[in-house]
Amino acid sequence: MLDVNSLYEGQSVYIIYRNPHTPTVATIQEATIARDPMDPSVLSLLLYDYYHPIEEDDAIFATYESAEQLYDQFMM
Repeated sequence: MLDVNSLYEGQSVYIIYRNPHTPTVATIQEATIARDPMDPSVLSLLLYDYYHPIEEDDAIFATYESAEQLYDQFMM
């Protein structure tokens, strides 16, 4: 997992994303680190054209493969 403090604007990352409508469904999704348009001093995850605040406990990965390892460990 990547350290939240090492993320930078424009970086492509992978996250394990839980479907908000079906909590038992999770997938690995690519996201981009971007400035939040409401608060440009804050970095956010840009996913599905939405800005999601980055939190300390977010599982953010540099590669799909590293996200997949943790996904398989906990979701399978």
